[in-house]
Parts: sequence; C-alpha cells; structure tokens
Amino acid sequence: MTAYLLKRLIIAAVTLVLASTVVFAVMEILPGDPARLMLGFNASADQVELLRNQMGLNAPLPLRYLHWAGGLLSLDFGRSYTYSVPVIDLVRERVVVSLPLALIALALSTVIAIPVGLFSASRQGRAGDALAMGAAQLGVAVPNFWFALMLIYLFAVWLRLVPAGGFPGWGAGAWPAVKSLLLPAVALALPQAAILARVARSALIEVLNEDYIRTARAKGLPYRAVLWRHALRNAMIPVLTILGLQFAFLLAGTIIIENVFYLPGLGRLVFQAITQRDLIVVESVVMLLVAAVIAVNLLVDFSYAVVDPRLRSRQ
Repeated sequence: MTAYLLKRLIIAAVTLVLASTVVFAVMEILPGDPARLMLGFNASADQVELLRNQMGLNAPLPLRYLHWAGGLLSLDFGRSYTYSVPVIDLVRERVVVSLPLALIALALSTVIAIPVGLFSASRQGRAGDALAMGAAQLGVAVPNFWFALMLIYLFAVWLRLVPAGGFPGWGAGAWPAVKSLLLPAVALALPQAAILARVARSALIEVLNEDYIRTARAKGLPYRAVLWRHALRNAMIPVLTILGLQFAFLLAGTIIIENVFYLPGLGRLVFQAITQRDLIVVESVVMLLVAAVIAVNLLVDFSYAVVDPRLRSRQ
C-alpha cells in the first residue's frame, strides 16, 4: 500500500511540474503586451518600457519562470496587473463561489446518476432501460448553457422562484447564497449526470454477469440486495474515475455557466484576465485549478485501493 501511494505521489508531482511549464510557456507566446494594454495605445515607448521593467517582464524567461513557480510553492501568486491587488486575494474572493458551485453540482449529478444507472442496468433491454438511456443520451447531447437558459426562463422568469443571476455573497445568509447557486448547479449537473449514468449502467451490467453474482442469487439473496451490496461496490472503479474527472471539469470548466449567471467565480475571473491580458492572474489561477485537478485524481487513485483490495495486493 505504501509503495502504491508513493508511486502515485511521484506521478502527481511530475505532472504538476510539467503542467506549470506548459502553462507558463503558453501564456508567454500569447499575443499582446500587458504593459501596453495597461497604459493604453497612446502611451510612449519609454513609458511602456518603464512599466515592463517594474512588472519584471523584461527579465529572462527561465528566471521569470523560477520566480513564479517559487512563489506558487509559498502561495505567493504575485500581484494582478489590472486590479493592483495580490492574486491570492482575488482567488479567495472567487473560490467561495466556484467551489460550492462545483460541490453542489457534483452532489446533484451523483444523486441523479447512480439510481438511474442501477434502474437501467436492472432492466436491461426493457422499456425502462430504453427510456432512461434515451434521456441520458439527450443530456449528453444538449450543452449545459442551453440547460442554463431554459432553467432561467422556467424558474426565474416564469415561476420567479429563484434569482436569474448574480451572487449576494455568503454574508447575506447561507440560504440566499445557496439559492443563487441552485440553477447554475443544476445546469452543470444534468449533462454530467447523463454521462455518469451511462458509465454506471455499463459497469453494473458487466458486474451482474460475473459468477459470484449468480452464486449470490443461487443462495437466495434478494435481487435488490445483490444489486446494492455486491454489484454496486464492484462497479465503482469506473464510476469513481468519472466522478474525479467531473469534479475537475466542474471546478475548472465553469466559465460559460458563470458568465451566463453572472457569478463572480474563478471561471469568470480567468475569462476577464484573459481579455485584459493579466498574465499573472491567468497563470496563477490556471495552475491552482491544475493542482486541484491533480489532487482530485490522486484522491481517486487512493479510493481505488480502498474500494478494490485487489489493487493493494498487486502493488
């Protein structure tokens, strides 16, 4: 078990270093001069050069990378060119929106998908299976921003049950804040639930054809008990894989939804920083999201060993 965990930690560390190199290189080759954008196109060349020196943009690339990467290790993300505040302060302000949104969406996705997958697998080839998988296929095909617009029209414009957008802040109370995240979370969760339901169904059907399932049934165990106690746990490896990928997507890929609902989250911050050529914000937030994705995948790898003891014995 120790060797298994150590191997995964080494892979995660190497991945993080490679990802930081790629992120820094991509940001450097993007067109546009941050100093020129900040001063405006009427600024003189001397003024632009002076600002570039103050921002450290004229330093050699390897030195700039080492300075930036070293700052990341100490949670010193630098100072935003546009907002003139530490990037870590911007992250703190926005993560309290994006993280709860991702967690609520992931919870909704799981609560919807697992029962649907179980229902469909237990009725393989029947009308209920076809209906459930047809709905799942529709959920995969329809983009989440369309779901978002339909939810806004139905629940915010027509029924007026929830706000159409914006975020009042957690200082306004837990329920008003959660209420403003419900529609975005549902819009994010529906396509992910459709994917997860299809994966859960396929994994369960494969497990239900195993010999030990037939043995359990032959001993007289009720089908429901076999399905929940034996089949579901052994089908969790692919389900956990998809859950890890989905949480990473929900945390890092909410730019469209946050813009549709006008939420001040990390996705919207990255979008604004890209348009403003605020390189230090883009680099730091993207690397923070990359680190979160790697950490989630690492937890998923650890959960494999918990769910399936055979993995521990192989190591």
